[in-house]
Order: sequence, then structure tokens, then C-alpha cells
Amino acid sequence: MEGKGSRVGAVDLLRGLVMILMALDHTRDFLHVGAAHFQPEDLTQTTTAIFLTRWITHFCAPVFMFTAGLGAYFYGERRGGRDLTKFLVTRGLWLMLLEVTVLRFAFFFSLTEGPLLLTVLWALGLSMLVLAVLVQLPARATAAVGLGIILFHNMFDGIEAARFGAGAWVWNILHQQGAFSAGGLTIVVAYPLIPWAGVMAAGYCLGPVFLMDDGRRRRTLVRLGIGMTVAFLVLRAVNRYGDPVPWGEHRMLLSFLRCTKYPPSLDFLLMTLGPAIALAGWFGDYVARRSNPLRVFGRVPLFYFVVHLFAIHLAAVVLSFLRYGTLHYGLQAPPAMGTPLRMFPPDYGYDLWVVYVVWVLVVVAAYPLCLWFAGVKERRRDWWLGYL
Repeated sequence: MEGKGSRVGAVDLLRGLVMILMALDHTRDFLHVGAAHFQPEDLTQTTTAIFLTRWITHFCAPVFMFTAGLGAYFYGERRGGRDLTKFLVTRGLWLMLLEVTVLRFAFFFSLTEGPLLLTVLWALGLSMLVLAVLVQLPARATAAVGLGIILFHNMFDGIEAARFGAGAWVWNILHQQGAFSAGGLTIVVAYPLIPWAGVMAAGYCLGPVFLMDDGRRRRTLVRLGIGMTVAFLVLRAVNRYGDPVPWGEHRMLLSFLRCTKYPPSLDFLLMTLGPAIALAGWFGDYVARRSNPLRVFGRVPLFYFVVHLFAIHLAAVVLSFLRYGTLHYGLQAPPAMGTPLRMFPPDYGYDLWVVYVVWVLVVVAAYPLCLWFAGVKERRRDWWLGYL
């Protein structure tokens, strides 16, 4: 095991794996022909291949939030509580700023066109602000709040934002995915805060487990992960609580796996975090080489996140030119991200195999850049590197 206060290799490997999977989902959003017409979880229209292409990427956001909580714990162990609070506040605000500037430009190649999307960086940043408050509490209280949010937030699924009138936007930001207008700009809340803040708090509270000796850590994480996975199977089978959309007999297996992500239901979080935590335990004290892609991507997640989005959008531009003889369609955000479908040709989009080829090419292209930047972070200790 790496020493106390140092990075735990299993966390980098786990995060690197889901970073690679994340690129598949974004490539599908930008390029797949079906992304413009139906949701991949729509069992009346999707295929098994499309559904599973989407489903495997469901592991990404929960792992991001969970490992961000772990990272906060490690930071606090190294630097102390006061520095941790400052870091969480400043990094949280920084991520929220990146969401509405850099990510907006990556999606639309414009800062003025299209709706303002509040996606995963927004949720990460806002959750960090909440965690900055929660870490002031005793550890048991922080854990109780985090677990309470995860376990009981589905009790509020029946509350609609519309009942709050002019204040509906607050509920959109807190718990119900939706859109509202502000100053003539349409703001789409794709990632409501609850229960993501609880997931991050849970990751923070599980931090001490990752600093145990290897054998004990491995046993604890594998047992916990398997227990959560079994809990998902039981809770989903009962079909009474844990997800606002019960599963049915139509395409039964896919229906069973089709758990709600926006906001993530209890079933969704058990389904994804359970196997992820078990996998982190299975990694044990394995120390990957510096050139290992999982370690490389896991050590520079934000840098990779930005690079891969621009790479995917540029791939869409190139494919648009090759197919239609114009850059115009590729320069726009895809219909899945808010550009009206009428702005594209009726046959716009590509087969699923094209999505997979471009995904692989994007990951391969991002690797040398991320390897270089990971080296920079290892050699230098500049304060600003902690924000990239």
C-alpha cells in the first residue's frame, strides 16, 4: 500500500477506467444517428447494443463523485481541515466556472449559442461546496447526512418543480432535472445536486478504509461492494422503492437494468457504486506503471475531460466535411445537446460501429497529452496544478 496521505493507486485505476468509458458516451451523443431521435434507454425504440453502450457508461458519474470525495479526504489528511475547506470552496467554484465557459464552448463552439447546460462539472463543483460545510461536522454526522441523502431522496420524487411557481428553478437545481429561463437564456439543469452531494460525502467518509493495510482494505471494499450489488438486486426485484420508474415485463432484463440517472435513484447508485467499490478492492495494492493508460487518465481527470470533449467535437467536424462537404453540421452542438433537429440533414448521424471507432481514436489521441501532463504534475508542486 502507498503511504498515508499519498495517492492510492486503486483510486487512479478505477477513475481512469471510467474516464475511458465516459468518452464512449459523449462520442455517442455527438455522432450516433439514434441520439438525435430517441433516448438509448427507450425500450420501445432502442436496440440491445445501443442500450448497453449507454448502460456501461452509467458507472462514470457516480465514480467521479465518489472518488472526488475520496480525494478530498486524502487532501485533508495531507494538509489539514482548514486547507481542505478552502480547497473545496475554491475548486468547487472553479469547476462551476469551467462548466459555463470551457465546457459550453466545447459543446457549441460558442459562448452565446444554444442553451446553458449544467452538467457533471456543475454538479461536482456544487457538491464540493456542500462538502465544505459537511466536513465541519463530526465524521459520523457527515456520514449520516451523506447516507441519508442517498437512501431517502427518492421519497421526494413526487414533488414537481412546477408547484413552487416562480421558485421552480430552485427545485430544478436541487432535485428535478429541468429547464428554466434567466435573462433570456435557457438554462438546462442536467445534473441536480441531490443526491450527488451525498455520494461525494460518502466517498469522503470511506477515505479511512483506503488507507488500511492492503489485506484489510481489500476485504472491506470487496465485501461492501458485493453487499451493495446484492442490495440493488433485491431492492430492484421488490420493485417498490428505490427508483421512480418500476421495471416491467417488456424486455425484462433491460427494463430491470434501466434505472433512473437524472437524478440518480437509490437503485442506480447501488447498481453502479457497488461493482465499482468491489473493483477498487480487487485492485488491491497493485501499483501500475506510470505509462499505464488507466493510471495516466486517472491522475489527470479534469485535463482529460476537457481534451476528450474537444477531440470528439473536432471528430464530428471532420466527419461532417467528409460526408456532407461542409463543416457546418459538425460545428454545431449535436441534437442530443440542444441544437434543433431541423438544423441537420434528415439522415444526420452515423452507425454504432463508427461511434466505437471514433471513441477508440479519441482515447488513443488523448493518451500522449495526458501522459505529458501527468508527468508535469508528478515533477512540480505548483498550487494551480491542483485545479487541473
